[in-house]
Amino acid sequence: MAEQIYTIPVNDAFDSECECPMCQMQKELERNAIEYTMGPSYMEDDNRAMTDKLGFCSHHLRLLYQEKNRLGLALMMNTHMNKTIKDMKELAAKGPASKAGLFGKSTPNAPIVDYIDNMEKSCFICGRMDNMFVRYVDTIFHMWKKDAEFREKFASSKGFCTYHYGILYKTGQSKLSKEQYSEFINALNKVFFEGMERVNEDISWFIDKFDYRYKNEPWKNSKDSVQRGIIKMGHTFVE
Repeated sequence: MAEQIYTIPVNDAFDSECECPMCQMQKELERNAIEYTMGPSYMEDDNRAMTDKLGFCSHHLRLLYQEKNRLGLALMMNTHMNKTIKDMKELAAKGPASKAGLFGKSTPNAPIVDYIDNMEKSCFICGRMDNMFVRYVDTIFHMWKKDAEFREKFASSKGFCTYHYGILYKTGQSKLSKEQYSEFINALNKVFFEGMERVNEDISWFIDKFDYRYKNEPWKNSKDSVQRGIIKMGHTFVE
């Protein structure tokens, strides 16, 4: 199948020979979203309105702080905090929620508590990443159905982390025919478990190397096994 714009990131991730191509896609999406957020776009009214409303999760706020554009971050933080202070003052003035009666339902949260809870779950960068990642997942199944070369690439990959294995396992049922799904699951299970066992064997050898009996033995592929194990268990490793 001829490569198209929406297939390029998927092919690039599977060509990278990483422990989880989908983690690789998310890593690239995150980098692109950070660059977009801290680029000239932060001066655009539409984007500022969205960052004012959604804010950033603690993880992405730390990444934004590591960028060189402190003025851009300060401008976004300033207008976001202005909105937050205004909203929270209005909600705080309403006071706590009324207590439920003896036989009523549990006492509802105060409006300001619900506001804070929603704010904690909201992030401009997470939302931007999630929207694009859904398209990448759809592209994987589109390519699985249409591209024999991609199916071979999938089958020869190093597998996936547990989190993305679960996403592929679940999503495939609604994206593929019964016959296609059966073939897909067989390939998915094979690369996933082979990849998990390979990395776990490397971790075991890493542990053995701290035993004096194996002091003079080669490290083989175990030196970065802990980092790769973290990825396999569904956590992006950051050096």
